[in-house]
Amino acid sequence: MSRPPKLIAQARSLPFEEWPPADRAAWEAACRPAQRLKRGGAASHLKEITRRDLVRRYGYFLDYLRRVQVLPDAVAAAGYVTPERVEPFVEELRNRVGSVTLYGTVYKVRRMAQLLAPEQDFTWLCEIEKDLALVMRPKSKADRLVYANVLVEAGMTLMVEAEAATHRSALARARQYRNGLMVAMLALHPLRLKNFSALEIGSTFGRVNGAWWIILSAKDTKENRPDERQIVRFLVRWIERYLDIHRPILARNRQVTALWLSSNDGGAMTYSAVERAIDSTTLSTVGIKVCPHLFRASAVSMAAVYQGDDPHLGSALLHHTDPKVREKHYNCATTLSAARKFAALISTLQIA
Repeated sequence: MSRPPKLIAQARSLPFEEWPPADRAAWEAACRPAQRLKRGGAASHLKEITRRDLVRRYGYFLDYLRRVQVLPDAVAAAGYVTPERVEPFVEELRNRVGSVTLYGTVYKVRRMAQLLAPEQDFTWLCEIEKDLALVMRPKSKADRLVYANVLVEAGMTLMVEAEAATHRSALARARQYRNGLMVAMLALHPLRLKNFSALEIGSTFGRVNGAWWIILSAKDTKENRPDERQIVRFLVRWIERYLDIHRPILARNRQVTALWLSSNDGGAMTYSAVERAIDSTTLSTVGIKVCPHLFRASAVSMAAVYQGDDPHLGSALLHHTDPKVREKHYNCATTLSAARKFAALISTLQIA
């Protein structure tokens, strides 16, 4: 059954502190680290970024239940994960997200439910998940692919216009500048959104010997390998203006280490908020909604077209590695050198 438009419009991920007590307690126990001879919880082996993603997806399910007013507290952990509640949730999602997102959300709700209540049988949910996998059809990227140099130019133009728009409020200019910087920076350094949205000043984003770096440890990356990227030189002054002028306006005197701050309350932007900002910014500037994941496809496509004599630039830029490629070539194509080559390519197209 389809849900009323009002319910769909209000969809969000329910914050962890608003979860039912049983679910909160079960998740905290699942994340308990191992100590000496005592085993950790069922989720203790997962990376923090994976845990955050599971919490976000499960939060969408709990939010749906709250919106249809079936979320009382007196239920055991994962007690709401039942066929009669999951099936209408799936139908609501089907009306507003693509088949890939639908499958991914159900998969992660199932995974979270098993972590919260490992003694329960969720075979029925596995069957729903398999059915969704069979009909999953990724959208074609052909009509949404925008080369990285166009995205960089769009982002930088937005920053210039933000600083020139003196008739607008300081907060509006700061928000526009932030969005422009996000687009330009992601186009030049196409990280996964979960890493890009979670950048923290002083830890995963910092200044080293006069240069700005993105520094991700092995536990932060999907590949279980460190990912260190030096921010390209022509973007440095734009970053520093954001940090010195515009970010403090967004922060509103709050002490927050997140790189990307919300213009609503000065807090750290969530994964979804960064995604929405990039979607809307690309739509308004280049006329096509380029989701953050497509920035990676844009970078690879551009590298293939303009740097075809370096076949491993794209995979190195995305921090990918294939065993056969690694054995023969990959040791000579680090992420750092790939980033430098890609920045040089952008510069030759007169974007700098």
